[in-house]
Amino acid sequence: MNNFKLKIGALLSSAAMMVAVSCSDDFLDVPPTGVLAENQLSTVAGLEASLIAAYSQVNGRANRLASASNWVWGSIRGGEANKGTDPGDFATINPIQRFETNSASGDIGAKWNGAYEGIARANSVLRLMQNPAPDVTEADITRISAQARFLRGHYYFELKRDYNNTPYVDENVDYGSGLEEVSNNQDLWPFIEADFKYAVDNLPPTQPQVGRVNQYAAKAYLAKVYLYQGKYSEAKTLFDDVIANGVTSNGVKYGLVDQYQNLWRGAFDNNQETVWAYQSAAGTGSVNNANPEFDLNFPYNSAAPGVCCGFYQPSFSFVNSFRTDSNGLPLLDRQYNVGANQVKNDMNLGSGSDFTPDTGNLDPRLDHTVGRRGIPYLDWQDHPGASWIRNQPNGGPYSPKKYVYSRDEVGSFQDNSSWTPGYTGLNVYIIRFSDVLLMSAEADIETGNLETARAKVNMVRERAQNSNLEREDGTLAANYVVGLYESPWTDATVARKAVRLERMLELGMEGHRFYDLVRWGIVNEEMNAYLQYEAQFLSSAFGGATFTDPYIYNPIPLDQIDLVGSDILIQNPGF
Repeated sequence: MNNFKLKIGALLSSAAMMVAVSCSDDFLDVPPTGVLAENQLSTVAGLEASLIAAYSQVNGRANRLASASNWVWGSIRGGEANKGTDPGDFATINPIQRFETNSASGDIGAKWNGAYEGIARANSVLRLMQNPAPDVTEADITRISAQARFLRGHYYFELKRDYNNTPYVDENVDYGSGLEEVSNNQDLWPFIEADFKYAVDNLPPTQPQVGRVNQYAAKAYLAKVYLYQGKYSEAKTLFDDVIANGVTSNGVKYGLVDQYQNLWRGAFDNNQETVWAYQSAAGTGSVNNANPEFDLNFPYNSAAPGVCCGFYQPSFSFVNSFRTDSNGLPLLDRQYNVGANQVKNDMNLGSGSDFTPDTGNLDPRLDHTVGRRGIPYLDWQDHPGASWIRNQPNGGPYSPKKYVYSRDEVGSFQDNSSWTPGYTGLNVYIIRFSDVLLMSAEADIETGNLETARAKVNMVRERAQNSNLEREDGTLAANYVVGLYESPWTDATVARKAVRLERMLELGMEGHRFYDLVRWGIVNEEMNAYLQYEAQFLSSAFGGATFTDPYIYNPIPLDQIDLVGSDILIQNPGF
């Protein structure tokens, strides 16, 4: 920034000298400060800065519902959590969790706006390279283009999952004219595939800076795109390559972090499980460089981390799913919501009332994902129950735990520069290696390789076996029992159920669940069972709520239709 100011200063000095020898008024044509000309941005430095801007939009840039974490669109809509807190706080999320939104809803366009901002930034990079400065080499164009197209593919993938088909705009569209004529009558999948294929073909296996996407991240993402379309053979080929040969951006072989809980600690950012995560930093002077979308999602108490505001409370159904049988295996077919399989909780109990936590068999990933009474909440204290919950009748008895900073991380991976200390510098995973293993297991099942799928699921479960939560005295915080699938998988239907539940256990509260249910074709039955179950405990939040087919996608935002007309921007069915 200082160099830029010096250059402007030099230009002004030159202009002042010119006035002494000339009557011309050309010296008055001074470029406005704070605005960069295209020829400045088409240099290598300018292109890199523009590319970083495209990367930075991945976290939503202060729009809590626009980021790739998808805590509302993926996890709240997927039944892993509810909005929590008070009914009147951020009330526009209430109809989202009840599947009662309409096209005029205040937040239905949040993801739309955030994704198109990212697309505009990626397109800007690609457009600038059509007239590169002399210092830009062909190699520069290839590596920068590959990253920009990866990011554009990501933003369109987010739009596709949330709104189905939306207007496709690339770097060749003239933003000065004709943009209003772009319709959403084209399938986005071919465009998304093309961007990721370009990234696969042109990205290097490793990158000089962590956080930049590499070839293996592109292969994993392209395989995910194939999986969503039911192209299982194509997905399997790519997943197999990523598992066998993939490395992180800094060249470390992909693998699972030894203990599940370390995935959420800042000291382990950019670990061997990171296929792609957006980079977060605390104490930079802007909380938008941290995690601006999670600032509300902390226990509601001045003694708790984050202090505010009680959002994103794990659901009863989600917590119950961590119940295991005598062999340590999960209970399939929603048996975890029946009778004694339901995890004991302190609903309707004050913190001063006696309470003994559940003593049955549980998967330890529960207590690294959910804060529940009587169990250590990171290194802060045992969760005290109701005194850390803003409104139990509206949100239930549980608190979120992933992406919450520990006491040891205060001031390093936690930011104190804004209204709340709830901004963290913990990286947020978009694709991690256990996700790849489980997606690959799905592709294996659908291509008839059930035993290969079982081995991959067992890899994930074996890590869970080694991830018990211990108290300071070394005793276990709960009765953790996790087993492996020892018997061969011969029934594809049973194998599917096992993999699908494993994804919830492993990736819970990470924004995947709703999208998984939709692509599996089971969202209607799963979400209606969930809504009915939760309404028993949270009648004001869920009573009378139902899921219907139109809500597989969000409505196209009405304000966008109003801009161009309903004959150009076509509303999704049912809205």
